[in-house]
Amino acid sequence: MHIPVYAHAMIRATLPAMPTSRHVEGKDCCLCDELFGEDLAAIPLGPTPTSGLFGCRPCLTRLVTRARRARDAALQRDAEQARVDSAAWLPLREAHLARLDGVREAAEAVTKLAQDDGVEARQVAWLLISLESAYTWVPETPEPPASAGSEDPELKDTRFRLDLGMIAAREAVAERLAYHLINEAQPEEPEMCEELECPEGCTGRHDSSHIDCGPDAVYKDLAEHGIIVEQPEHEPLSPRRMDLPEENEAKAERPPFPGMEEQAPSVLKHFGVDPDDADVLLSAAAVGLVVDTWREGPLDEIHAAADGPGDGEIFAQSVDLYRRARAALTAAREDGPESLLAFVAVASDVDLPWAGGSSFALCKVSGPVAEFAQQVDDRVWFTAKVMREQSWRAALLHRALSATVKASAHFGMPQWPATVASVLELLAELDRSKAPKALGNLASVETALLEAPDRLGVDALDWISRHTPLG
Repeated sequence: MHIPVYAHAMIRATLPAMPTSRHVEGKDCCLCDELFGEDLAAIPLGPTPTSGLFGCRPCLTRLVTRARRARDAALQRDAEQARVDSAAWLPLREAHLARLDGVREAAEAVTKLAQDDGVEARQVAWLLISLESAYTWVPETPEPPASAGSEDPELKDTRFRLDLGMIAAREAVAERLAYHLINEAQPEEPEMCEELECPEGCTGRHDSSHIDCGPDAVYKDLAEHGIIVEQPEHEPLSPRRMDLPEENEAKAERPPFPGMEEQAPSVLKHFGVDPDDADVLLSAAAVGLVVDTWREGPLDEIHAAADGPGDGEIFAQSVDLYRRARAALTAAREDGPESLLAFVAVASDVDLPWAGGSSFALCKVSGPVAEFAQQVDDRVWFTAKVMREQSWRAALLHRALSATVKASAHFGMPQWPATVASVLELLAELDRSKAPKALGNLASVETALLEAPDRLGVDALDWISRHTPLG
């Protein structure tokens, strides 16, 4: 007789506290004390089929029926409670999302106005003050009811986008007001008008919109205020510095990758990536963005460190970052390259625990963490540059090419299902008796690998990685 799991507790609750010797010997039913015989078979209740206590079919059937009714009643109560909770939660959730979106849109508008010379600096300052007030009045994120789940990704993402919008607005206003103060303090220099070819009616005061003080001025200025900061050694100019207008005046104006949109598609097709399939191209570009900015370079040294992450942790984190890269690239198509900052914020966060249930964080490792974070920032910036100077599609083609060369079999690439198939073939042949429990059911493993490999957990991914490469 099959006894369902939901009936175990009820059966245990009805077992006698002090069973008799006849109960233990399997002569009488421990539930009704009826004598077992030809018409009443003994059904073992454990701990083994031949020892422990025994019950009869009528008693067990009655208890299973009672347990089923209790379970169904509980499910019905839970469903009703979930409906009540949902009816109360959804309006609250939608109102909070609308509040977050409203303040974010206001922040984006303030950013644009701060960059508009037609808006007075005083007005820009007041706009920031009113924006900060609106931001302060945004309530804390409401907690969803237990029946709705403990996490709401949309609430977190919307709040994160608001915070990014506030950062951009503050930066734009700070830059505008800083140059406004400097320009207001500048003396009039009418003698420079002829050299600068000023229009008629110029007052003689010549405003600046970009001042480069060099890499050392800030340390000297701070020293005048009694603050001593150790000055770092000079390094080669960063990509941003090289890209300043005055650095490129001698260079011919041309896009970073001329001919990318004409030549790259044929290369991608050769490697099995269809550039005309928007979804496939986006996925490949997301893989390439993770590989180029995060996976290669300093992370290799961090991985090799004694306290560095394992193969499973790196793979789980790369899968999580792939999803974030894909979302950021998608948002960048409509909202502009600034949307890529959401990816940078997570990829370079040294305090953030990694995906897959890992406790690893970059702040715990001895390695080139600063160089790692700088690489993420610089290389994502370059992708944003390609988007601005060429097109969104050109940026995707560029990163997709990297993916086909460096990670053609990674999660998110067209070859990933074939990789999963080969992994499953190997797992089926291996002795998994000492493997993590997550690898016990191969059907579940296949589903997880195809949909969300980090769901298996870093222990399972690490175990797989020891036997076959993942991606």
